[in-house]
Amino acid sequence: MTNLNNTTNCTSRQSIFIKASEVCEVMEISRASAYRLIKQLNDELATKGYLVVNGKTNRDYFYDRIYRKAC
Repeated sequence: MTNLNNTTNCTSRQSIFIKASEVCEVMEISRASAYRLIKQLNDELATKGYLVVNGKTNRDYFYDRIYRKAC
């Protein structure tokens, strides 16, 4: 799994969090589905002891879960 403490993959313009609008574009899903996905990912992160922000999720964790599941 991606190291959530490592933010070197993010450019100075890119937040460590991904918002629902970007999830919509990447996944080609509705805004409501994006929020459900973000909630699911945040629930997983919270279970692991991470602090989460409603409506956003960790960018590295998001991409890790997409590609890990797809392979």
